[in-house]
Amino acid sequence: MYNAEPHSAITDARVATVIARLQVTRPSPARGLRGNPPMSRDPQDYAEQGFSIHPEQGELIYLLCRGLRARRVAEFATSVGMSTLYFAAAMRDNGGGTVIGSEIVPAKVATAKRNLAEAGLADYAEIREGDARKTLRDLGGPVDFILIDGWPGDKGPTLARQVIEIVAPQLRVGGYVMNDNAEADFLEFVRDPQNGFVSITLPLKGGTELCLKVA
Repeated sequence: MYNAEPHSAITDARVATVIARLQVTRPSPARGLRGNPPMSRDPQDYAEQGFSIHPEQGELIYLLCRGLRARRVAEFATSVGMSTLYFAAAMRDNGGGTVIGSEIVPAKVATAKRNLAEAGLADYAEIREGDARKTLRDLGGPVDFILIDGWPGDKGPTLARQVIEIVAPQLRVGGYVMNDNAEADFLEFVRDPQNGFVSITLPLKGGTELCLKVA
């Protein structure tokens, strides 16, 4: 018998509606990122703006998580929940699982939770409020996929580099890391064979690094 139910949560009307709304309300490219003029480095100054992944990146996350049959995934940073929606959709369609998100701005935590609830995916997400260097230190077991899309810094090790060093030991062999901002010291880490990754730059959103843990 023909099944009229959607085979993918990202084509579910509730999920697609929230994703479309977030895409329409996406802010213009942030100043100070990838050669744009300087901007404030305090994420609290952008509590109303969701600097999120693009839908094509989300669709790739969804496909890879489905292929992995992922059950536990993590992300830095959640922002307003665009990436969380794709992860949570994959968890639902895989028969269950959790995306563990980290977001330092309380207003964005609340917004992300509202978006997940509106999409009917709240049961598949755990948003931890605070500094990812603390909130992601214990992911509760091996994870299958990690997104690192946090706030790029100006001085010292970037947050991306600090977070990958914390979460890499918690990623299972065969799991993926996706990085959105191409921080130089993050790339240095994943391209060093001693750290157990192989990676490739994909032509998504001006350059998205996809990394596979092989050892």
